[in-house]
Amino acid sequence: MSGSDKPLRVIDDTHNSNLRSWVESANSDDTDFPIQNLPFGVFRRKHSQETVRIGVAIGDQILDLPRCRDLGLLEGIAGDLPQAIAAPVLNPLMALGPSVMAQLRGRLVRTLDSERGGGDPNLLVPMDQAELLLPVAIGDYTDFYASVFHATNVGRIFRPDNPLLPNYKHVPIAYHGRSSSIVASGTDIRRPSGQSKAPDAPHPSFGPSQRLDYEMEIGALVGVGNPLAQPIALDEAEQHLFGLCLLNDWSARDIQAWEYQPLGPFLAKSFVSTISPWVVTIEALAPFRSPAFVRPPEDPRPLPYLSSTSNEESGGIDVKVEVLLSSAQMREQGLEPLSLSRNSFLNMYWTVAQMVAHHTSNGCNLRTGDLLGSGTVSGPANDALGCLLEITRQGPVQLPSGETRRFLLDGDEVIFRGYCEREGYRRIGFGECRGTIVPAVSP
Repeated sequence: MSGSDKPLRVIDDTHNSNLRSWVESANSDDTDFPIQNLPFGVFRRKHSQETVRIGVAIGDQILDLPRCRDLGLLEGIAGDLPQAIAAPVLNPLMALGPSVMAQLRGRLVRTLDSERGGGDPNLLVPMDQAELLLPVAIGDYTDFYASVFHATNVGRIFRPDNPLLPNYKHVPIAYHGRSSSIVASGTDIRRPSGQSKAPDAPHPSFGPSQRLDYEMEIGALVGVGNPLAQPIALDEAEQHLFGLCLLNDWSARDIQAWEYQPLGPFLAKSFVSTISPWVVTIEALAPFRSPAFVRPPEDPRPLPYLSSTSNEESGGIDVKVEVLLSSAQMREQGLEPLSLSRNSFLNMYWTVAQMVAHHTSNGCNLRTGDLLGSGTVSGPANDALGCLLEITRQGPVQLPSGETRRFLLDGDEVIFRGYCEREGYRRIGFGECRGTIVPAVSP
């Protein structure tokens, strides 16, 4: 990428908290999608066979980008924007890079700004009348392990005498996941079957997982890739990212415990992962940047390729996340979902920029649409744990219906929510990432 293609993701007029939209629902204090957000996704009208279209979330509506293009509202923006907007996935748009995305963001804000008069309602599709689809054609999926709190908690379960392996604080650990089984929010989650072995059993057995779990993660989507054998420098890393989404890395803990040594996760993870339908751009997140995780003085400094002043000062992104659980019985009784945990993405030991820099440090080429998972977002407190494996170490979860859970049962629905807020700026959100467990099928 040339210098002209590398604008800083800065706070500008598009983040002004006083902006209001002619889409009234976007002005509500509790909306995830005010005019200051404008995340991207793909949709089509429910119960229709119409072409899948790229849209932008604004309040409880979707701004139809092909319609905006057809009416000449996006003329004059550099790059192959008209062709990119015609695609049924975000990849061609993501590949245009941050300079074009900054221009597009500015144009969309002007199109939706109430100060410019009433807008055209024909540009909008009500969100409740739309089917939200997987927004990106994901080529490769890499899942990191970036929370030192999660790594330590899980290590205590599997390796009580050596919970945190000696490489953890030196290198961002990850494994290569399965992109073919990534699904959009709302897709049912089929309970996986696999091989597991109880501690007191003489032999392993095959059957449906009895220890099905979720993992609350943040996903980072690659916009502009890098050529093979050309690493990405730490301070250039975020210029290669398009945006963030919510990610549920569903996990079968009994299968995982039996198979993970010596090569790590396999069938315990590859059966399905869920992402939220809206991708919040790096540009929209500019007001919510924070210093990176502050390491204790006794911890090793990252090696030079993983260390920079700018990463330390603003490599963190303050995304607040929440996990909720609703059982079938709770829904039958009309009970609200139970909040299991709340946390912040600032609790991650490694930043997204460090993940990109390390991933490419050996010359690995990332491509447009690649997904990087953060690993489970867990914090130091008991109410900030990102999976049931951690939460239920001291005992089962008590549900308001009188039920208990150590792991997920059929009919359970897991709901992730995420948002950013900071004084002086409008709160922006990620929407929801949902999945309901349905029974296993025999292979």
